[in-house]
Amino acid sequence: MASREKRPDGEGRSPGVMPTAPSAPRLYAERYVVEEELGRGGMGRVVRARDLKLDRAVALKFLPPGVHDERQRMRFEQEARAAGALNHPNIVAVYDVGEHEGEPYIVTELLEGKTLRAVLSDGPLAPAEVVDLAAQVADGLVAAHAKGIVHRDLKPENLFLTDGGRLKILDFGIAKLLDSPRRDIRTETGAILGTPAYMSPEQVRGLAPDSRSDIFSFGAVLHEMLAGSPAFQRDTDVATACAILNDAPSPLPAGTPAVLVHLIACCLRKDPADRYGNARAMLRELRGQDGHPRRRLPRNFSLFIALAVALLAGATLFMKRMLPSSRTELPIESLAVLPLQNLSADPAQEYLADGMTEELTSELAQISPLRVISRTSVMQYKGAKRPLPQIARELNVDAVVEGSVQRSGDRVRITAQLIYAPTDRHLWTRSYERELRDVLSLQNEVAQAISKEVGSKLNSQQQTRLLASATRVVSPDAYEAYLRGSSHLDNGDLQKANDYFTQAIKLDPNYAPPYVKLATSYYFQAFFNMLPPNVAFPKMRDAATKALQRDEALPEAHGVLALVHLHFDWDWAEAEREFKQALQLNPNQSDIRHEYAHFLMAMGRMEESVAESNRAILLDPMDTILTACVCWHRYSAREYNVSMQQALRSVQTDPNLDWTHIILGWDYEQLGKFQEAISEFQKAVALSHGNSFSRAALGHAFAAAGKREEALGILASLEKSSQHVYVSPFDIALIHAALGDKGKAFEWLQRAYEERSTFLVYMKWEPRLDPLRSDPRFQHLQHQVGLPG
Repeated sequence: MASREKRPDGEGRSPGVMPTAPSAPRLYAERYVVEEELGRGGMGRVVRARDLKLDRAVALKFLPPGVHDERQRMRFEQEARAAGALNHPNIVAVYDVGEHEGEPYIVTELLEGKTLRAVLSDGPLAPAEVVDLAAQVADGLVAAHAKGIVHRDLKPENLFLTDGGRLKILDFGIAKLLDSPRRDIRTETGAILGTPAYMSPEQVRGLAPDSRSDIFSFGAVLHEMLAGSPAFQRDTDVATACAILNDAPSPLPAGTPAVLVHLIACCLRKDPADRYGNARAMLRELRGQDGHPRRRLPRNFSLFIALAVALLAGATLFMKRMLPSSRTELPIESLAVLPLQNLSADPAQEYLADGMTEELTSELAQISPLRVISRTSVMQYKGAKRPLPQIARELNVDAVVEGSVQRSGDRVRITAQLIYAPTDRHLWTRSYERELRDVLSLQNEVAQAISKEVGSKLNSQQQTRLLASATRVVSPDAYEAYLRGSSHLDNGDLQKANDYFTQAIKLDPNYAPPYVKLATSYYFQAFFNMLPPNVAFPKMRDAATKALQRDEALPEAHGVLALVHLHFDWDWAEAEREFKQALQLNPNQSDIRHEYAHFLMAMGRMEESVAESNRAILLDPMDTILTACVCWHRYSAREYNVSMQQALRSVQTDPNLDWTHIILGWDYEQLGKFQEAISEFQKAVALSHGNSFSRAALGHAFAAAGKREEALGILASLEKSSQHVYVSPFDIALIHAALGDKGKAFEWLQRAYEERSTFLVYMKWEPRLDPLRSDPRFQHLQHQVGLPG
C-alpha cells in the first residue's frame, strides 16, 4: 500500500508491522533512497523513500521476487505504466516503474491517512459519509474505465482515505500479478483473480472481467460501508463464491435511505447487462444529472428527495462521529485558515492552493464576527509539522481550518476540516466539488458552512453578499490568471503581477478582484518610488472604481480608493469614509487596518494610529512588515527610544526586511547615532538592491552626520538614476534640508507637491523636515496640501 497508516501512537505502518529503518541507506535506480520500511507481507513490501531527483517523499512497492515469469513481469510493467497515465484526484499517482535486483517495483505518491478497512474497523458509516465517499470512488472509476483500465480488485483495503478527506483508489492493474495462489479460486475455464467477498459473478466463473465487474465490486464495498459486513461473506471462500453466484446480498440496516438501497441493488445484479452500464451512470445517480451535487430540483425528483432523506437520516450518527460533545462547550471566538494542501498531481498548481487559502480566509473574515487571522501569518506554517495546539497558541486562536485543494481539469475540489485547537478535536469536515467557473460560490459555501458551525449569525448585509456570491461565476482562465498574479504580487514581482491581472481582466471583465489587486500593485509602485505618483494613483483610481462598479461590497476596493483620497486627492474626509466603509465590510482585513493607521498618522492622531496598528497585528501576528510599521508609528510620535527597541526586535525576527532597517536608521538619526544610522541604511540599500528610497535615506544620514561629500555623491547618483527610473523629489528635498540648503530643499518640495509625492502627507510630523518648519514657505506648503492644523 503506497501510504502510511495513521495510528493512535502517531507512527505510520501497515497493520501488525513495526516500521524499521535499514541499517544503511539503500539507493535504487540511482534516484530513490530508502528511509524506512512501512510494511511487508505476501504481496511484497512497501518502503518510504526520498526521490533525489525531485526532492520529494515517495512510496516504493516491491513485488516479491521469484513468483512471476517474464511474461507476467512485462504485463505488470505495461499495466503499471497504464495506471501511471491516469491523472485523477481519486486515483493514487504512479510516478515510476522499474526493477532492482530481480524485484519489480513501482513508485507512487506517499499518502497519509488510513485505508477504508481501517475506517470500517470502527463500525459502519452514516449514509451521508457513504454518499460522499461513494461519489469519489465512482469519479475515479470513470477516469480509469475511460482509459480502458479495469481495477479487478476493488475492496476496502484498496481504498484509502487521506488526512485531508480525499479518497484514493490504490493498486490499479497489479492485482493480477499479486494475488496469492492460495487465495485464487480456480475453475476449468481459468484462474480467478480477486478477493472472494468482492468478486463479481463473472470473475467467480473465471471469465474476463470488464468495467461492469468493478461496478459489482463497488456495490459490495458500499454494502459493507453501510452494513459493517460484506454482502456475501460466508465461512469459506468457496461458500462465498457460491453465494455471489446464487444468493441475494444480506439485508442492509433498517432505515437505509431508499436511494442507496436502489443503487447498491443495481450494482449487485448477477447479470452484468442488468447493472449500471458504466461508472458515469452511477456518478449521475449520486450527484445529479449535471455532474454537480444536487442544488435544485432535478428531473428525477423522487431520487432527490430520497438523497435528502439519506443525508438527514445520517446526520445524527455523522455528528456523533464528528462532534463528541456539543460545540457550545467549545467557545470559538477566533480562527485561522491554515495553508490548504495542494493534492493536484501537478506541483505547479501550488499557486491554486495558496490563492484559495487567501480567498477562503477573506470570505470567512467578511461573513463571520470571529477574529480571522490574515493569510500572511498563516502562510508561515505552510509545510510545517508543528502540532495544531502549538500553532493555535502562536496565532492566539481558538480554532483552525485545514484542508486541501485538488484540481482535475476544469474541476476543483476543496476538503475542509474545522478543528478545536486546544484539544486537537475535529469538529466538522466536508468536501465540496465544482467546476472552476463556480469556484466563487464554492469558496462562499465553505466559508458559510464553517461560520454556521461555530454559531455565527449573519446580518442583513452579510446575507446579501452571500446571495450575490452564490450566483456569481468566473471564467476559469481569468481566475487562474488572477491567482497567478496574486502569487507574483506576494513575491514582490509587480510587473508580472500586473501582466496577469490585466490578462484576467481581459478574459473576464466582470470579475472584480483583479481590478483591486492591480490597484494594489500600482500603490506599491507609487509608495516605493517605482512609478511617479501622478501616474500610479490615477491608474489606482480607475481600477478601484471599476472594481466597485462590479462589486460595491468589495472591502479591498474601498480600501485602495481610500489610499487614492489620502495620497493623491488629499481629501481627508473622503479617505476616512472609505476606510471605515471597508472595515465595516470586513473588520478582519489587517491590510486595511494597517493603511487606516497610516491615515491616522498623517492626520497627527498618533495614539489612534498605534491602536489601529496593534489591531492589525492581532489579525496578522506573524507579518514582520506590520510589526515594523508599529515602530514607524512610534517614530512619528517622536518616541525614538521605544521605536528603536521595537525595531531591534523586529530585525532579529526578520533580518532581511529592508523596511525595518530603514526605520531603525531613522531612529538612530534622531538619537544622534549617525554611524549606526549609516550602517542600517547601507544594509537596507543592499537588501533592496539599491532602490532610490533606501539610497536617499543613506544620503540624508551622510548629510546629517556632516559627511557632505558622501551626501553629494548620493545626490549625484540619484539625479543620474532619475534619467532612467523614477526618483521621488521628496527624498531629494530631505537630503538638501540636511545639508542646510533650504532653497534647494523647497525647490524639490514644490516638485513633490506638483507630483503628489506619496510621503508628502506625513509632513505634519516628519522630523527630517524640522530644519524647514520655521520658514514661511513651509507653512505655505502645508496649507497647500491642506493638512489639518
